[in-house]
This record gives sequence, C-alpha cells and structure tokens, in this order.
Amino acid sequence: MPQNQQKGRKTGKDPVETSVPAPLPLNSSLEVNLQEIGKRIGSSSDIVIRNFTNESLSSLSLTFIYIDGLVNADSVNQTVLQPLMENVTLKGDSITAEAAFSMIKDQMLPVGGVKEGKTLEVLLAMLFEGYTLILFEGLQVALAADTSGWEKRSINEPTSQGVIRGPKEGFTESLRTGTSMLRRRLKTTDLRIEEYKIGQRTQTGIAIIYLKGIASEQVLTEIRRRLDAINTDAILESNYIEEFIQDGGLTPFPTIQNTERPDAVAGGILEGQIGIIIDGTPFALLAPSTFFNFFQSSEDYYQRYDISSFLRLIRYGAFFVSMLLPALYIAVTTFHQEMLPTTLLISLAAQREGVPLPALAEALLMELTFDVLREAGVRMPRTIGPAISIVGALVLGQAAVQAGLVSAAMVIVVSFTAISNFVIPSLAIANSIRLIRFVMMFIAASLGLFGIMSFMMVLLIHMAGLRSFGVPYLSPVAPMIPRYLKDIFIRVPLWSMTMRPKTDLGKETRRQGPNQKPQPVEGANQPAPEQPKPQGEGPA
Repeated sequence: MPQNQQKGRKTGKDPVETSVPAPLPLNSSLEVNLQEIGKRIGSSSDIVIRNFTNESLSSLSLTFIYIDGLVNADSVNQTVLQPLMENVTLKGDSITAEAAFSMIKDQMLPVGGVKEGKTLEVLLAMLFEGYTLILFEGLQVALAADTSGWEKRSINEPTSQGVIRGPKEGFTESLRTGTSMLRRRLKTTDLRIEEYKIGQRTQTGIAIIYLKGIASEQVLTEIRRRLDAINTDAILESNYIEEFIQDGGLTPFPTIQNTERPDAVAGGILEGQIGIIIDGTPFALLAPSTFFNFFQSSEDYYQRYDISSFLRLIRYGAFFVSMLLPALYIAVTTFHQEMLPTTLLISLAAQREGVPLPALAEALLMELTFDVLREAGVRMPRTIGPAISIVGALVLGQAAVQAGLVSAAMVIVVSFTAISNFVIPSLAIANSIRLIRFVMMFIAASLGLFGIMSFMMVLLIHMAGLRSFGVPYLSPVAPMIPRYLKDIFIRVPLWSMTMRPKTDLGKETRRQGPNQKPQPVEGANQPAPEQPKPQGEGPA
C-alpha cells in the first residue's frame, strides 16, 4: 500500500518545521535502544516498559513496551506476556538470539498481526497505533504485535443526516470501523482500500476506497497526487483534507461531498465516486462531486420514485427560495412597487409606515438575529438549546414587530427563508447559500431586479467553469448529456436506470440487466384452456 510518511520532502515550498529526528537503526545493545526511545517519547505516565528474562530461552533479555489506553490489556496479557513467561521446552543446552527471535515470531505469539521493525521511527509509529513492541538484547531487529484496542464510540444513528426509511447507522471516529462498514455493504473483490499517513505530528490515517473498473483511473491518480503533496503537521478532521485537495479556489460552492452515512458513501462508490475516510472523524468525503449531488439524499432510493421526485423538486425550489427571497422582497419594495397587486402594496405600505429602517437594514437585522439564535441553539447544552432557539425567535420577532423596528412581512420572509435553508440535505451547500444570500441582498438594495439577474448570470458562469477533479461541476446539464438526466432533477424508476452516469473522465458501465421493468403475467386471471385428450400412444 502507498504510504505517505511525511519526511519533510521538498514539495515546492519549505517543509513544515518539526523536531522529529531522522530514522535511526536499532542498536544491538538493549540498553542503548531504551535510552534512545526515552529521549524520543519522554517519561510519560501512560507508557509501560517491562523487562523480562526467560531462562528456557538461554536467559534471553527482552523488553516489552506499550501505551496504556491504546492497547487491549487482555490481549497484551494473553497473546504476548503469558506465552513468553511460560516455560518452553527446548532441545539442546543453548539457543542463539537469532533462533529465539524466529521461534518467538513464528511459534509463541498467538496474535494475527506481527511485524518486524529495524528502525526506531518505524517501531514508534507502530507503538502509537496500539502495537506492543518486543525488543531483544543482541539483535538489531524488534517485533511489534498488534494488540490495539482503545476505547471508541459505538455505532449510532447519524445526527446531521437523518432519514425516515433507511439504515440508521453512521460512521464513527474509527478508521477501521468505517472501512468494515463499507466492506459489509460492498461484498465484492473489486473493492480497493488504500491507506496513507498524513501529518508529521498526528500521523493521521487516511483511506481512499473505490471499485476497480468503475472508478476513473485519472481521478484516482489525481487524488493520490494531491494527497502525496500535503505537507502539514496535523490532520484533525476531514475538512483539513477537503481544503487541501478540493478544486475551485475562491468559490462559495463545495466541490467535495461530506457525509456520515455509510450507505451514502457506498452508493457514491457504486456510481464511480471515490470515498475518503479520515481517522478521528465520522464525516467521510466523496469525490468527484457535481452541483446536483448535493441535492440527492439516501432516502430518495428507499421510497417510491414519484415521491422521491416530488421531494427533490421541493429541494431545488427551497434552494432558490433560500437564496433569492429576501433579495426579491428588498428589490420589489424598494424599486419595483408597480409589480405588486394594489391590495398587497397597500398592505405592505401600511406595515412599513412606522418602520424607521430601510428594507435592507431591516432584512440584515432579522437575518443576523436568526443566525445568532441558530448558533446559540447549537452551542447551548442539548437540554435547553431548542427551548432557547424557539423562545428567542418567538419573543424577539414579536417584540420587534410591536416595537416598530421591522414589519410583519419581513418576519415572514426571513422565517420562510430559514426554513427553506434547512430543507437542503447537504449542510455544505446550505452554508454556501447563506453567504450568497447576503451578497444578493446588497445587490438588490443597489440595483434592484436588474442587479439580481446580472449576479445570477455571473454565478451561473462561475459554476459552469468549476471542476471537481476534472469533472464539470454542472455535469450532466452543462455539458448536456440527455440520457444521464434520469437522476438529476427527478428520479426515474430503478428498473430504467440500467447504466451508470458517465463523466468526462469516467466510462459508461452497466449496473443492471435490460428489461427489468416488471411485466404482468398474461392470462393470469383467465382460466387455462382445456387440453385435448390424447388419442393414442405416440413418441415422447
């Protein structure tokens, strides 16, 4: 597997400053090795070092090193310490250190993962992954037994992407748990998992997951290149990787999906996308991603296609409402009053008669107030957060209207805009709309509907120029590929989607056989015709 060890190599910029020394081969003296390890990792209280001598192994001196909290204590005792402490009957009066090393490695450690290490850097890297190190007196090689077993969160329902019908399990912070959840769903020999270590100080585990023969080799090569080019000291969450490898530069639109649902990642991998799982976070990445991927939910494929299509159209409508409604209200009430019906115009004028603020200031006040309430609800303790948000919104909104600071129509506009923002299944694209909405409001207050339409054209041209690992961001609408529109704005029945959608860098592959539409049995409700009686015996 490719390994990114981050050794301060040249990548077109100065390497990250680090105090990590160069790789040091093991010394034949056990005492020298222990001193060097002590210099590297210090005298932390969670590091356990135990010396041991087995008389049956010609008084061979051994030292065990492991980190309490990263290992399973029962596994260390039963698979490492106990087998070596028991008396082993050997033929002959003496045995060399090399022979004892081979015997311990091949016969005396009942554990699946046993590796050799000849440098302190390799051994310390395995030590921090939960391995138990076994160092030998007189040898320049050591053993590392896989005894990892640290505490981790159990598999629970995703908190950010809930569904009514569908799987209720989400990723956890464990990398190996994430890969196993995908293995359970994709039981095929074509599934490939490649692991990296990124971050000089964190050495965070990264796994890219794809289906051989379906994922684009060009995209795979580009993702590997961008991961290899990362030169940083820490990776703590998937957004670190996302910002280092995403396309677009200065754009408000996300070009990589993030999700904590294993079924969504499995579905993307089956479509030809590449999953990226990061150790320490439950949010996985999917690339390449187009604009329309952010409006697709896992639940779209767990219920009837007509209901799924209706809900998807609602999401697209909510996208435009969330982005444009406050700006349209400002433009119409400020510049284009003639577009309103007379009755509605009189009603709005009556509401705004005592409001001292212009429409832009009124909208900004309400939008910022709602954003503050939303952030307060997220940061507050779980038991009182929702109550604070609801009470704050009701009390402040009603008080603002009664005080004459804002009109009732503006409260309705801002409330419906916020609700529409929550309809979008992807938090990444929803947050992008929040930023664009403020820009729209300023443009509407300055140029009216003409400014809104001009900015929409600029935004559309910008989106058309975006790429996600070489794939056009608006594909398959721009460039238009009609036969791949079956799962964009609406979802057609599953039996009609026989081919996987093709991107500019991928290839078209079949995902199911033809003629999958269920057909009624002809004559199922009609009596069977009477068979004529045989006239005589004949050949079979």
